[in-house]
Amino acid sequence: MQRFGTCSDRTSDPSERVDNTRKRKGVFFRTLSMSGPLAALSGLILRFAVVGVGGVLVNTASLFALYRWAHWPLLAASPVAVELAVVHNYLLNDRWTFAVSTPSVRRFLKFNVSVLGGLAVNVLVVWLLEGSGIHLLLANGLGIAAAFTANFAASAGWVWGRQGR
Repeated sequence: MQRFGTCSDRTSDPSERVDNTRKRKGVFFRTLSMSGPLAALSGLILRFAVVGVGGVLVNTASLFALYRWAHWPLLAASPVAVELAVVHNYLLNDRWTFAVSTPSVRRFLKFNVSVLGGLAVNVLVVWLLEGSGIHLLLANGLGIAAAFTANFAASAGWVWGRQGR
């Protein structure tokens, strides 16, 4: 099977080699070619973020289904939807982000605690920033970023860190 970029795309003749050795410029290409600990960390962060987006979708779909279709009270539907998203995030982070082959109750409980810590960080940041005059939506965005950072740090260092396994 022929690989693109080694032969001319027009002739498929192996004697017509394409020069792939030239250096590409720009931040995008330098980021793509990173290797070592920084690249591994950025890959973990990206996977953690993708799992988080999936958790938002699970939370939203669950909340809608429980509240609108199953007619649960909102105060019951919301925490169940949140916990379903937490379970989703734990399982995907355990298997995909941090590449652990077997889930554990201990890590799951630690992950739940770390998520509660992230919630506390989010609420505190939003409350402090909005109280200091920053627009609510900007404060909320910064609170989400702070909570994401806290959740990732707790997950990488405590939940799935060397001591967490």
